[in-house]
Amino acid sequence: MTTYTAAQQEAIACLDEPLQIIACAGSGKTQVISQRIAAILAQPDIEPRNIIAFTFTEKAAAELKDRILSILEKDGLDTLGLAEMYVGTMHGYALDLLQRLVPETFKFSVLTEITARMFVDRSSRKSGLTVCPTNSSGTPYLRRFLHSRLFLQATSVLREDSVDWNLVPGGVVSSFGDYMKLLYGNAYFDFTEMIHLAVQFLEGDVDEDESAGVVQQHIRDDIRYVVVDEYQDVNPLQERLVRGLTQFGANLCVVGDDDQTIYQWRGSEVSNIVTFKDRYTGVRQVTLAENFRSSEGVVEVGRSVAERIPDDQRLLKAMVRAGHQRWSRGDMIAREFADERGEAAWICDRIEAMRGLAFNDAAESEARGLSWSDFAVLYRSVANDAGPLVEEMRRRDIPYVVKGLNRLFDSPEIQAVVGIFRYMAGLTSAAGLRSLWDDARLVPSSGSWEDALAVLDEGRDFDRGERWGVYNVQRLYLEFLEALGLREETVSGEPVRRELVFYQLGKFSQAISDFEQIYFNTAPRQKYESFAAWLEHQAPGYYAESDADVGYATPDAVTLTTVHQAKGMQWPTVFLPCLRANRFPAKRQGGLGLFHVIPESAIDNAERYKGTLEDETRLFYVAVTRAQKYLFVSFSPGSSQLYRRRSVFFDHCAAQQWFSTRDQGVPADTLRLEPRARHETPNVTLSFSELKYLFECPYQFKLRFLYGFNPPLHEALGYGKGLHDTLAEIHKRAINGDLASRAEAEDLVTRHLHTPYAYPELRATLHRAAVAAVQRYLREHETDLQRTVHSEKQVQVHVAPGITVDGRIDLVRKLDTDELSIVDFKSTARAQDEDVTRDQLHVYAVGYEELTGERADLIEVLNLDEEGKTIREEVEDPLLVGMRERIKEAGDSLRDNNLPRLSVWTEQCGKCDLAELCRDVPMEVKRDRRAATGR
Repeated sequence: MTTYTAAQQEAIACLDEPLQIIACAGSGKTQVISQRIAAILAQPDIEPRNIIAFTFTEKAAAELKDRILSILEKDGLDTLGLAEMYVGTMHGYALDLLQRLVPETFKFSVLTEITARMFVDRSSRKSGLTVCPTNSSGTPYLRRFLHSRLFLQATSVLREDSVDWNLVPGGVVSSFGDYMKLLYGNAYFDFTEMIHLAVQFLEGDVDEDESAGVVQQHIRDDIRYVVVDEYQDVNPLQERLVRGLTQFGANLCVVGDDDQTIYQWRGSEVSNIVTFKDRYTGVRQVTLAENFRSSEGVVEVGRSVAERIPDDQRLLKAMVRAGHQRWSRGDMIAREFADERGEAAWICDRIEAMRGLAFNDAAESEARGLSWSDFAVLYRSVANDAGPLVEEMRRRDIPYVVKGLNRLFDSPEIQAVVGIFRYMAGLTSAAGLRSLWDDARLVPSSGSWEDALAVLDEGRDFDRGERWGVYNVQRLYLEFLEALGLREETVSGEPVRRELVFYQLGKFSQAISDFEQIYFNTAPRQKYESFAAWLEHQAPGYYAESDADVGYATPDAVTLTTVHQAKGMQWPTVFLPCLRANRFPAKRQGGLGLFHVIPESAIDNAERYKGTLEDETRLFYVAVTRAQKYLFVSFSPGSSQLYRRRSVFFDHCAAQQWFSTRDQGVPADTLRLEPRARHETPNVTLSFSELKYLFECPYQFKLRFLYGFNPPLHEALGYGKGLHDTLAEIHKRAINGDLASRAEAEDLVTRHLHTPYAYPELRATLHRAAVAAVQRYLREHETDLQRTVHSEKQVQVHVAPGITVDGRIDLVRKLDTDELSIVDFKSTARAQDEDVTRDQLHVYAVGYEELTGERADLIEVLNLDEEGKTIREEVEDPLLVGMRERIKEAGDSLRDNNLPRLSVWTEQCGKCDLAELCRDVPMEVKRDRRAATGR
C-alpha cells in the first residue's frame, strides 16, 4: 500500500475547494494527482466523464491514465466509463471538443511546428509572411524561410496573449488575416488555433450560435472537476480555456512549481501560479516539498539555485530530500577545461569509467550495473554546443541518441540519405553518393549498389509523363533501401548500432512526411529540387528549434538533449557541460524579433518574451533536478569571444559544499555489476490501427511506432475519413431527433470531404462517389437512423500496465430485434481484410463493455460501396475471452520488446507499406505495386 506524507494526504483529500498544489521537483505529484482523481471517482454521484485532467505532454498523460487505473483496480473501485474521462494535453482536448461537437471542424487536420513553417513558406505571399511589415529599417518586410518562425510566433501571440489591437500596425493585422484565411481555407489547425477556437465557443463568441450552445451545455452539464498539471506553463489563452471549463462551477485544482516555469519565451505567465490564490476565492494551498528522486546533494544544490530567484517572484518553499539515494563525496563534480575537446573527452572518460557501477532505482529494488542509457548530457543548446561531444562519442563508439530531430542532419547516416535527394536533384554524382554511403558504413556486404542506383535513375526520369503523385518521395526512399538490401540485420557493427541506425532512418522518414504533407502536389522535378534544397538550407534549423520527436524506441544509449526537452525526465547521472556566460544563462538574442512585428506596448508583460536571468535560473533548476545521484557540471571556453567566460551557474555550483572541483576517479573498491539498462515500457496509448499492426506483424509495429517509419502518402487519402465524418454528423443529429434527408447528401459531403493529395480529376471522382455512397446509405437506412444509440463513441481497452488502446466506434444502434449492435463503416477505398475488421469490432465490443458494463449482441460491417456486402455476426463469450487474451499477449510482447518478423512471406506482407525494410519482396508483388501506383 502506498504511504503518503501529510502534505500529500491533505492534497488527496481536498475534493471540494479550489486547490493549488505546489509541487517541488521529484515530489511524487503524479501519484498524488492520480490518487486524488481516484478519490473523486469514488464519490457516488461522479462519473468519469465529469473529469478533465490536463497534462503538458502525451507521455505524461499516458502515465497519469495508467496510475489512475492501477489505483482504481487495487482499491476495488469501478472502472466503468473510464474512456470518457479526458486525460491529455490542452491542445488535444480542444481538438476533441471541436471535432465531437462542431461538425464544421470534422475535416480539419493539424499542422505541427515544422509543417506550419513549410505551409507559410510555400505560400509566402498568400499566407501574409512576405507582406508582413516590421519596424526595422533594414528589413521592412519579413522574408521567406528566414522569418517564417518569427511570423508564426507573431500570429500565435496575437491569439494567445492580452493584446491591445489598437497598437498593432495595420499591415500586421492584414497579414494575420491572410494567414487565418489560408489556414481555414486549407482545413488546417495550428496548435494555437485549436485552443483559440475552442475558447471562442466556450465564451459564446462565435457566429455558429447553435454549436456554441451545444458546447456550453456540455460543459455546464458534464464537467465537474478540472485538474491542470504544469500550471506554471499556461499562457493567457490557456488560462481562458481553464476559466471557460470552470465557468459553471466545476472544481479547479492546479498543480505546478513556479521554480520550473521554463516556457516564458513562448508566452507562459509565471504570475498565473504565483497569484492563483489571489485570483480565485477560497483556495486551499498545499506544498509538496519532499523530493523522492534525488540525493541530498542534488536536492540542496537545486534548492540553492531556486533561492537565487527574488522572493517577490516566487512562492516561498524549501525542497527537502525524502528518497533513498545517498550522497557520497565525488558524486558531484565541477570541472574547468582549456578547450571543448578536453571537456568532451572527460565526459566520455567518466561515462566509460562509471558504466557498470551498482545502482538502485528504488529502495526496494535489486541493484544493477549502470548502462549507457543511464547517462544524460543536457545542453542549453544542443545545436550550438553538442558538436565536440558527438565527435568524441563517434570516435570511441559510445552509443548516443539526440532526443528529437535536433542534429539529425549531422550524422553520417543521414548525410548519406540526404545525398540520395541531392543526386535526384542533380547536385551530386553517383560516385559522390557512393562515397557518402561508404563513409557512413551503410552499404551491406550482400547489397546491390547498382540496383539501388537504378531505382534513383528511374525515379528522376521526370519526363516520362506520369501523374505527379507517382513521384512519391517516401516511396522512393523505401524502394532505395529495399534495392540496397539495407535492413536491421544487414547494418554492420554491433546490435546497438543497428538499432541506432534504424532509429535515425525512421526519424528521416518523418522529415519526408513533413515535407510531403505540404508539397505533395508539386511538379515532380520541382518537388525533388525543393526537397533537396530544404534538406540543405532549412531542415537542420527547423528541427533544431523544434521539440518534435518520433517513435517509442528507447535504445540503450547516452541521451543528448536540451534542458527544455528533459523536463519531466530523470537519470541516475546527468552532465551539464558548456556552462558559459552568455550561453547559460543565455544572452538576449539580437536581430529581428517579435517586437519588430508587434510593438512591445501592445502586449501585457511583454518582458517575458525577451527572457530574463530569472527565467534562465528556473531552467537551470530544472537541469540540476533531473539527476538522481551523480551530477557533473563543466566549463570550457567556446570558440567565440562571447563565450569565453564561466557561467554564474558554474560558479554557483563550484561554491557549493556538495561539489568537488577535482575528479579523483571512481574508487577502486566501488561495487560493479553487469551493465543492465533499466527496461521501462513506455506508457503508450495506441489506436486500433496501431494495435492491428501489432496483431498482424510485430516487426511492422516496431518499424512504424518504435523507429518511426512512415508509409507513403496516397492520393485518395481523406476519402474514407470524409465519409465517416459525414455519417457521424448524420447520426449525431439523429440522436437529437433531427433526421437527415437524401437531398442533403451533396451539402454534407461538401462540408466533410477533404482530399488534399488528390489531383483534380480524382478529387471530382471521389466527391461524386462520396455523394452517391451517402445517398445510398440514407436510402437503405433512413428508417434505422432513429435507433442510433451512439455515434463515434470513444472506447478504451487496457491492454497491459502502461498500454491502452483507444478507439471510436462508428455507430452503436438498436435493431428491430432489440439487439444492440456495434457497427463499423467500410469503403473499398480503405478496405481491410474481414478477419482484421472482425478483430477490430471485437476489440470495440470489449471496450464498449468496459465503458458501459453492457455487452453488445452483434457486430456489423456496413460497406458503403454499392457492390459491398454487409457482415453481421453474433458476439460470443468465447470470442470476447479470446480477444482479451490476444490483447494481453500483444501487450506482453510490447512490454518485453519481443517484436519479431513473420517467419515466412504471407499475404499480409504483400499489403505492408514497409515490407521492403523487412525482407525480399517477390517480383509479382513488386509488379502489382507498380501497377497500383501507375509506375
